[in-house]
Parts: sequence; structure tokens; C-alpha cells
Amino acid sequence: MTDQRHFQNPPPSADVIVAHGLRRTYGSGKNAFEAVKGVDLRVGEGEVFALLGTNGAGKTSTLDLLEGLAAPTGGGVEVFGLDPRRDRAQVRAQVGIMLQSGGLPAELTVTETLEMWRGTCSDPTTVDAVLTLVDLGGRAGVRVGALSGGERRRVDLACALLGQPRLLFLDEPTTGLDPESRRDTWRLLADLKAAGVTIVLTTHYLDEAEALADRIAIMHGGAVARTGTLREIVDGHPARIVFDHPGLPLPHLPGASVDAGARVTVSTHDLQGHLLTLLGWARDHDVRLGGLEARAASLEAVFLDIADESAPAATPEPIGATR
Repeated sequence: MTDQRHFQNPPPSADVIVAHGLRRTYGSGKNAFEAVKGVDLRVGEGEVFALLGTNGAGKTSTLDLLEGLAAPTGGGVEVFGLDPRRDRAQVRAQVGIMLQSGGLPAELTVTETLEMWRGTCSDPTTVDAVLTLVDLGGRAGVRVGALSGGERRRVDLACALLGQPRLLFLDEPTTGLDPESRRDTWRLLADLKAAGVTIVLTTHYLDEAEALADRIAIMHGGAVARTGTLREIVDGHPARIVFDHPGLPLPHLPGASVDAGARVTVSTHDLQGHLLTLLGWARDHDVRLGGLEARAASLEAVFLDIADESAPAATPEPIGATR
């Protein structure tokens, strides 16, 4: 069993992370590119916060600023009430970071790698404990270079957990994992959250954010486009009813937006009421609504709509802004 000294439910406290007006610009003059444009974020003690983003949205640059790996061009960030760069020694002792690509030495065994990493931690647990947590006990003597991509991701996670952190930054933690390993990782993160660990994660898997996150921020074009709980984000988004056009004038659907092409798309905040109206109308007119689909609002729908919004297209982040 892992040492639980840090993995205990702490008393309620102020936000763990506070970012205000956060900006990050690369280059200068005509070549300047602003990747992060005045981002405000708060992450509470013991919550899982998912930072999502469309391509080139500034998500990785924002994460670098929160982790203290880069200095903001404007605004500021506090972690545990401290500056993550100026007070790096104090902050780093309480933080675990799992990067998109760990870059661990391929020639070392898993145990040797973790022992090396353990030496950088101020209050580490044991190598055996984290190997058990990430289900790699049977691969302890294998060289990192001989592991599968999913196994290397689990070694990266083990490194992040060695210091028994109060705050975990996880950048795409389940990329490359098979479905069973993904679910195992979800269970581990849920256990860490239950023990009071605060987790900030980025992921391209929207079902992962839905399953794990207490709150979500979706970035687009360097800014936060939506933020809140899953319910808060989804509730403000219309549901959709889609079916083949029956060739007759459609019934009036108050408050709905109707795109009546060959396939009819009804965008509505009253899914049940408008679906009942359509089904009743189809029954009364003895027509079949071919290919009928009723879709409640979802995180995926919100995310895709944000990506399609008419805001200026995001420019890919420059080299050095991504990992």
C-alpha cells in the first residue's frame, strides 16, 4: 500500500489554482503570436478540472503557465497562494506533473527510472507502491524502451505520483492506453480525488472529461469559450431532432430552429415537447419520419459547435508552445 500521508482528505480551503488575465505571447513585432488571451481560471481543492481545447486553442500554453514551466506575458497565476515560478521549490514539492511525452531514458528499467525520479522528490512514497497503483508490478525489471506506448504512459503517471502530490497536472494521461487500462486509470484518478488530491487534466477524449471532471473549461482561439460543470455547459446548448423530410409542410415548433432540407434538423431546448409534437403530427398524417434521431445536448455537441464558431480561426501554436 502507498503511504497515505498526503493522500488524505484535507479540510476545506481556498482555491488551489487562481489564474487572472493570463496571457502568453511568442515572438515580437510583426511575428508576435498571442497563444493565451486573458484567461481567468479557478481550481478548487480536491476537484478534477478538465482543460479542453480545439486545435491550436492555447491549451498546452495555458497548462505550461499553470505548472510554472513558462512565464506569463501578462496577468498572473497562483498555486497554493504562491507564484509557481518565483516560489518553485515550495510549490514543486506539492505538485506532480505528467507531460504529454515523458522522454524517460529508454535504457533504464522501470524500477531504475522510478528510483531515479524518486530522488528528486522531497517526501516520496516507495517505487513498489506506485508500481502497484499503475499496475506495472510485473514489468518492473523491463527496460523502458521495450515497453508498449501505453505502458510508458503508466510509467509517466507513476513518476507523477511518487512525490505523493496534493496537486496533479495530467496532460493527455490515457493516450495510447487500451480501453481496459483507460478504465483502470479512471478508477485510480477517482480514488486520488476521493483522497483529496486536486487534479488538472487535459484530454482529447470527451467521454473522459465527462466521466472524471467536476468542472470543465473549453478553450478556443486562446480564450476560454465555456466553463462550468458538465451540466452547466450542456444545459445551455440545444438538443437536436433529425429525420428525413416527409414531403409535407411540417408542424409549427415554437422556440425551435428548423433546417428543413432533405434531412430536417430541429434544434430545441424542449426536446421532449417538440419530439411529442412531431410524433403526434406524423401519426395524424400517417407519415413515417425516416431515420429519426433524437439527441440530447452533449459535451461533444458543445465542443464541435465551439470549433465551428465564426471566431477567427486559431493559428497553430509555434514550436516550443507544444509538447
